[in-house]
Amino acid sequence: MSAPESLLEADYRKNVRGRLLYIFGCLAVLLLLVFLSLTHGAASIGAGEAFRMIFVPGKGDPFVRSVVWKIRMPRIMTAILAGAGLGMAGGVMQGILRNPLASPFTLGISSAAGFGASVAIVLGVGLAGAGQFLIVSNAFFFALGAFGLVYLLARSRGLISETLILSGIAVMYLFSSLTSFLQYIATAEQLSTVVFWMMGSLSGATWIPVCVMGGTFLLASPVLYRSAWDLNALSSGRETAISLGIHVSRVTAVCMVLSALLTASIISFTGVIGFIGLVAPHITRMITGGDHRFLLPAASLGGAVLLLGADTLSRIIIPPSEIPLGIMTSLIGVPFFIYLLMTRKKESFS
Repeated sequence: MSAPESLLEADYRKNVRGRLLYIFGCLAVLLLLVFLSLTHGAASIGAGEAFRMIFVPGKGDPFVRSVVWKIRMPRIMTAILAGAGLGMAGGVMQGILRNPLASPFTLGISSAAGFGASVAIVLGVGLAGAGQFLIVSNAFFFALGAFGLVYLLARSRGLISETLILSGIAVMYLFSSLTSFLQYIATAEQLSTVVFWMMGSLSGATWIPVCVMGGTFLLASPVLYRSAWDLNALSSGRETAISLGIHVSRVTAVCMVLSALLTASIISFTGVIGFIGLVAPHITRMITGGDHRFLLPAASLGGAVLLLGADTLSRIIIPPSEIPLGIMTSLIGVPFFIYLLMTRKKESFS
């Protein structure tokens, strides 16, 4: 092996070690946040009690068991799955569209979900029982419907990134205006419910959304990760990817459909939490580079860390009140995001 090849191999191994270090660092921070979220809140629980309740759930104080397994663990798992799903979907969409400012919500998914939930709320449906089911199902199907509309509009022009972005912006403004109209005609109580839903919250988390989001994530993430090489080729341009034998339209369609499904399954339960899908993959790319083999799992972990950290802080800053999750994610992520932008050298999207 020649000296230049040895230097290239050593540099590659160094980069891989750095990326793996970032991934394991995210895992360590995530475990710390799980511990903090379990033990802190309106009802303070000792560390020993929390661990005992996790590993020996049949014993201990019934009150502690109820707090841990019926309130906090579903909420923690919802935050982890939602953050991981939004982080991965954001990384995929930024790779497909070759735009670091893209996110799953660029395609109008969040505004359509907000409109679907608003329709259910303004029609006079309550937030419990069948009413809650209608809100979730409306948000889910309207989100998928918005993606379908964007896909049909973009397909007529060959699924190029510019058409996808412009179609998504048009659909986003369409559903945003419809939601504004519903807010205009809503009663004061309905309006407050719509606004609260649009801010995002994990306060009503149960094991049902955990199962739905977990199942969707397990379905979508292996396929998306298997497309990592294709996304790497697409980052060099559509023509380059085609010259390498990649079926660009098929890869684009599959990745978009799965990202939209993943996003819709999350925000239909949590409300609109749009910042995670944008900033988690972007921060990860600035630290680990643009290789999607590392970017996608790292962005998932970064999204989980950001969302669980934001939710934990929202509960413990002014207990027993909670700061809306959408506000907290921005308060945490924006300063760090700006810091990275100001301290990193100008780089191309790769």
